[in-house]
Amino acid sequence: MISVVVVNWNRKELLRACLGSLERQGGTAFEVIVVDNGSTDGSAEMAGEEFGVRVIRNQENRGFCAANNQGIAAAQGAFIALINNDAEAADGWLAALERACSSAPDIGMAASKVLVWEDARRIDKAGHLIFPDGQNRGRGSGEIDRGQYDRQEEVLWPDGCAGMYRKRMLEEIGGFDEDFFAYGDDAELGLRARLAGWRCIYTPQAVVRHHRGSTLGKESVRRLELIERNRVLLALKLFPWSLLLLNPVFFAARLMAGAWAALRGAGDTAYFPGLAGKWRLARGLAGGQLQAALLAPRMLRKRAALGRIRRLTPGQARQLIWRNRLGLRELA
Repeated sequence: MISVVVVNWNRKELLRACLGSLERQGGTAFEVIVVDNGSTDGSAEMAGEEFGVRVIRNQENRGFCAANNQGIAAAQGAFIALINNDAEAADGWLAALERACSSAPDIGMAASKVLVWEDARRIDKAGHLIFPDGQNRGRGSGEIDRGQYDRQEEVLWPDGCAGMYRKRMLEEIGGFDEDFFAYGDDAELGLRARLAGWRCIYTPQAVVRHHRGSTLGKESVRRLELIERNRVLLALKLFPWSLLLLNPVFFAARLMAGAWAALRGAGDTAYFPGLAGKWRLARGLAGGQLQAALLAPRMLRKRAALGRIRRLTPGQARQLIWRNRLGLRELA
């Protein structure tokens, strides 16, 4: 059996559409667990009353990581699928992920083909890539879908928006790192699993449409802080020292690429227009780095504790990251 975990924080109509898409799944047995982070719009009540799914209710917003860990702990299935409340699964999504994830004993994760909800011709992500400073982004993000990702193949890790995890793997390596709260958490879990010797398979038959950035909004400074903070925390916790020591160099290169994109009004900088917008952007980056510095000792202790599950050597880890790296042009 599969357990599907949906973390929810308000967004009642998006959650209704998500659960409706799960109702239409066939070809496999599954349960649905909604973990609600203190919603005030009646979405938790709607999930239980209209769809009859199990609802775990928190009194406050505990974040994506803690809520998913609650769902994972309650799950009965041998495989655990995650889907965001702002995503809708195409028919056969769940069965396709199960086939991919169970195709070999060392496959611990399966990645979906995620399309942009507003424009289904456009790729949101087809697995993940990473820049050597710890920033990560969906493979193919923003590209028109011309079939270039229609082959089942190994990728770095799945996006937490719509992916599957083998429960035995999670029992071995642990669940989401709750210090991450939200954003970059799936990257940390995925890379930790890869360092422990597990693989990830992407299957184009598992299709999901996703409303991008609907939780905090793409122009949110808080979102930017979390993304920047968590890319530093991920590197501190998981990167081999040979890459970690070069982190400032790669970060500077990414900043220059972003500045060049800003001059052309392109990339994520477009969500922060004008001088006031650029000041907000700079404040978000600086705030994220300050928060990362405060959490650095904690991450380094976690790094030391990972020796019990680590299977890849530092050289193999570096090769894995380099082989699945983002180019500066894609990143900017």
